[in-house]
Amino acid sequence: MPMVDIDWLRDDVEVPQGLTYEQLAKDLVRVGLEEEEIHTSQLTGPIVIGYVVDATPEPQKNGKTINWCHVDVGDEYNDVDENGNKVPRGIVCGAPNMKAGEKVVVTLPGAVLPGDFRIEPRKTYGHISDGMCASERELGLGDSHDGIILLRDYGFTPEEYDSLKPGDDAMHLLHLDQPILEINVTPDRGYAFSYRGIAREFHNSTGAKFTDPVVALNERVPHVENTGDAKRDVDVIIDDDNPIHGVVGCDRYYARAVHGYQPGSTTPNWMRRRLTRAGMRSLSLPVDVTNYVMLDLGQPMHAYDLDKIEGPIVVRRAKAGEKLTTLDGKEHDLDPEDLLITDSPNGQQGSRILGIAGVMGGMYGEVTDETTNILLEAAHFDPITIARSARRHKIPSEASRRFERGVDDKLQPAAAQMASELLEKYGEATPSLTPEDVDTTKRRTPIVFKASEVKRLAGLDLDLNEINGILTDIGCVVGGGGNGEFTVTPPSWRPDLTEACDLVEEIARIYGYDRIPTRVPHAPVEGHVGLTTDQKHKRQVANELAEYGLVETLSYPFVGPADYKAFMIDADKVEPVSVQIVNPLADDRPFLRRELLLTLAQTVRRNLRRGIENVSCYEIGHVYLADPNAPAIPALPGAVKPTDEQLAALDAGLPEQPLHVAAIMTGLAEDDGWLGDKRAVDWSDAVEAARRVAKRLGADIVLDQPKAEDVPAQWHPGRAARIVAAGETVGFVGELHPKVDDELGFPHHTAAFEIDLTALFATLSDKPVQAKPISTFPPVKQDLAFTMPDSLTAHELEEAIRQAAGDVLESIELFDVYEGDQLGEGKKSLAYAVTFRAPDRTLTSEDSEAIRARIVERAATLGAQLRA
Repeated sequence: MPMVDIDWLRDDVEVPQGLTYEQLAKDLVRVGLEEEEIHTSQLTGPIVIGYVVDATPEPQKNGKTINWCHVDVGDEYNDVDENGNKVPRGIVCGAPNMKAGEKVVVTLPGAVLPGDFRIEPRKTYGHISDGMCASERELGLGDSHDGIILLRDYGFTPEEYDSLKPGDDAMHLLHLDQPILEINVTPDRGYAFSYRGIAREFHNSTGAKFTDPVVALNERVPHVENTGDAKRDVDVIIDDDNPIHGVVGCDRYYARAVHGYQPGSTTPNWMRRRLTRAGMRSLSLPVDVTNYVMLDLGQPMHAYDLDKIEGPIVVRRAKAGEKLTTLDGKEHDLDPEDLLITDSPNGQQGSRILGIAGVMGGMYGEVTDETTNILLEAAHFDPITIARSARRHKIPSEASRRFERGVDDKLQPAAAQMASELLEKYGEATPSLTPEDVDTTKRRTPIVFKASEVKRLAGLDLDLNEINGILTDIGCVVGGGGNGEFTVTPPSWRPDLTEACDLVEEIARIYGYDRIPTRVPHAPVEGHVGLTTDQKHKRQVANELAEYGLVETLSYPFVGPADYKAFMIDADKVEPVSVQIVNPLADDRPFLRRELLLTLAQTVRRNLRRGIENVSCYEIGHVYLADPNAPAIPALPGAVKPTDEQLAALDAGLPEQPLHVAAIMTGLAEDDGWLGDKRAVDWSDAVEAARRVAKRLGADIVLDQPKAEDVPAQWHPGRAARIVAAGETVGFVGELHPKVDDELGFPHHTAAFEIDLTALFATLSDKPVQAKPISTFPPVKQDLAFTMPDSLTAHELEEAIRQAAGDVLESIELFDVYEGDQLGEGKKSLAYAVTFRAPDRTLTSEDSEAIRARIVERAATLGAQLRA
């Protein structure tokens, strides 16, 4: 985000003396530029200017040569000899550019540098180093660590350099003690990525006088007659044969040459300082000038070595198979949508690629230390083209950030004028008077704007003069207004203003959001209010699982080959029926999930890796089931309400998106402290959670344990079961397969379940529950233990007991399961506690014996025998 330096801002707007960064932030927030942070200095002094009296090279055994130096740091900070006289400090310096007679930046004992690096006297290489000569990186001024800062090369004029005295405060000299404001700019306001734009916003907020620097620059721009035989600095051809959405990738290309540049010219100190405070590294004068113009005016620029360019310059789309090595040294496979800047060696038009337009330059044609003639490029590119290229190649740049938000298409001549003047002043260059300007930009279409819209949309009752004044102040050309209707032409730097509602928003913003009256709108109640039935059920599920002790989480619904592999899912089978994302957030997860467990597992794994051993969490969300035979989704025109048939066609092509709930439980299910019991999670905990969900909803579910070969690969073949409701499988519950646990780093016996809530909700009845009267007669309690085959399930036996007992059965609970050699192979024992109670009488012993006999008889038909 942009950095705002008050001293720089003062160039274009009258900033009050004594303005603090806190107040500046408040002023900009008022017009919608949010404060991100006020960055304060990370350094503490003393950091001073030092004069190197002598520097004696001393080769070391390790092959390194250090300099034993004596540095004059002023009477206040110099050392004291045995006679009480002030003498220079002794400092060890290993920088190759250290030499006597230089003025340097010295950090003295007691100073603290970025990273909490404290300067103290220390013995090194046989000497006591009583301070340190600092480099740019050590002071946080840049990335350079090739040598210490030599103030002679730091952009000071001869007079300024001579006035620097040993002991002077270097922190203030280099503005290291000054804060700076970082602001947040919304994507639609690209003009605020420049000091020109921020100064205008400060004017809009405070009324301070604003002077547009572009006006004066345009007055000095050379004008060349538009005749066919007029000589230009370079010929430019725009040849876009693949425009995106019919929009040409470049509608203005302005090129201007400067001749006789003196290689090695130093960037002035004030410019270097401003660039550094803006977060940019000083490289060379031509590069610094183009960066400075971009930050000041908002126009990204590029500088080429004119002697290496062979005209004409051709702006074209890339061809299949073309490659480019960019300035960062990386090779990129170009896409036919990429817009390129090319030149024409050997008469082959557009054959050599100079860079990706508006994003990053290539290795050829860049300005070097030998460059004497420079070609300045200031162009206007299509925002969509630039945004796609920057994202496609993953090389976002300061230029692309501005182009993709929209750059002023009238700014190019002024930007080139400013850059050429700076190169003329500080690089002794001579600007050309014959620039090339290929301009196919279109005039903005005026917006018909009714003043009444301000009150209708924003609730502001403003008169016509106030509306006219605000629109004029932000740069619009306003006509009409006599009958309450204006024709408004937005300024060239505001491509985001295209509709009448945009103008209403601007009026409200400048007038002040805080001055808009607050009114509660009237909301008549019509038809159904409150939550739908499914919404109520969803909340019931969430509440039940939370009460059971699970934590709700949310995860991104994206999955990929790594997730399929972890859950032992055959990717070749699942990918054809998965929804694939055209432009995924992560290349390794291009599909939408078909199961919640795959994404929930990533949350559990992340917590386990961070040392949280007992993790029990759940998620409620949608899964996406693609149908390969579904019809294609039609492309509909914008700004037109679709017909019912078109909406039906859209719905027909959408994937099914049922609502699921899933949970994963791992670690300890019970932990009563150091004196209590501990129990690890197992399948029974997941079963209990699933049963609680069903009970809360009033759903009738059955657990059906399939054969091992029918269990999905991610589940333990002997400790998992289908969840069945109304004869249909609606989920799975049990323990994850040990191989899945190992792949994900989970403890063994990690339990889980996943339920299709959409299918489960469909089995529920919306009829009100009829409460039964409470019987006042005493209960009869009995314990029944049965020996039964392994193949008989507890649910089947429980249902037999219910049917045999009839209406007098009040409750039934399984309290013991036993398997052992005493029962024989293939046998097990289940014990139930049952309670009988009649609503109209006290049950006699004969009644209870009759009920017991019916239960035993019915159980026998299933192969279960009552144990003695």
